[in-house]
Order: sequence, then structure tokens, then C-alpha cells
Amino acid sequence: MTNIQIRKFRDKDAETVKEIFTLGVSEHVPASFTHMLKQPPTQMVLMCMFCALMASSKSFLLPILAITLLLAGARQLVVYSFNKYIETSLRSDLHNISETYLKQRDSCFWVAESDGRVVGTVCCVPTETAPGCLELKRMSVRRSYRGMGIAKALCRTVADFTRYRGYAAVILHTSVVQTDAQKLYEHMGYQKIRESVVPEVLAKIMNFTLFEYRLDLQQDRKRD
Repeated sequence: MTNIQIRKFRDKDAETVKEIFTLGVSEHVPASFTHMLKQPPTQMVLMCMFCALMASSKSFLLPILAITLLLAGARQLVVYSFNKYIETSLRSDLHNISETYLKQRDSCFWVAESDGRVVGTVCCVPTETAPGCLELKRMSVRRSYRGMGIAKALCRTVADFTRYRGYAAVILHTSVVQTDAQKLYEHMGYQKIRESVVPEVLAKIMNFTLFEYRLDLQQDRKRD
């Protein structure tokens, strides 16, 4: 890894951070759509529709057109779901990053910078669901800068901060379609501790599972 600096977020980074976040989340649409198509209920619906239309129309054309339209509509639903998540995030914690992360106790937001350009992000916050832990969030690296060790450096930055602040562990959540992220976290020593399905109708249909990971740390004295 060359010419990479991990530093705290500055207000001038805001638009770039939002862009990296948006692009990173949008990348998961194709994998999520493919994951939905692999689910038995989805395949059963498509097969039943095809057979019913085939039997009633006595033609291949109508079933094929109907299935094509259904798949196009399903993909748009996946796109809508991800866009809704992006919009919600941009209106909440990413609306004012300094206020959300830098002015709150035991929270921080970092960027990875290469030759003056912000190419990666990560942050951490205390979490009520896991007392004594900080949660790693908003991890994303520009596609053209992946494979350079930036994500690992960002992970280590969060772990070092968590240890310095005296917390016992880092937790994070990633999805079933983020296989590269899962491999990264497991390589960094995280252990998968829980699985859950997102409690939304489309997510349940897709069997869109979230994985919770935990990295236990050797504690240092908590500092102000």
C-alpha cells in the first residue's frame, strides 16, 4: 500500500464520502437480485407462472414475455430498496458527519486518502445492542483502489481506536451478498456470532440475511 493516509474526516470531505457510500451500496444490487433468483420460492413462482401461461396460451412467446416483465419488475424493486436505504442514510447520520461522529463521545469517522483524493471511509460508534462494544460502520473503498490493503488499514484503525477507548470488542454487520467483505473481516480476526433476516417484506422474500461479526480486543485503560 503506497501513498495512503488514514485521517479523521473533515467537513470538506462530505460530498466525496457520500459519493463513495452511494456507489458502494449500489454495487450490491446485481448480487442481491441474483440471490433473490436463487431462492426456492422465487423459482417456484416463476415456474408456476410459466407453466400456467404455457398451458393456457399454447405458445412459448406469452410465458417468456411475462417472465421477462416479472423479472424486470423484481429487479426494479431491488433497486428501489437499495435507493431507499441510501436516501435514508444520507438524511440521517451522513447528513452531518461531524455532528454525528466527531462531536459524540467514543465515536469517530475516518477517510483513506491517496495523493490528496479520498478513496475510502469507515466510522465507529457505541451501540446499545452490544454494551461494551463499538460498532464499525460505513466501510467502503472505491473500486479502483481495492486490493491495496486500504480496507485492512481502515479495520485496524477502528480496532486501535476501540482498544484505546477501553472497549472490549468491535462489532459490525454485513449482508449475505457481501462475500468479499465477509472474507476480509474473517481474515482480520472477526468471528460470526449471529444471523438475522432484515424485517422487511421484500427482504424476507429474498431471504436477505444480515451477519453480525465480533472482534474481541485486549483492553487498555479508557482515556478521555
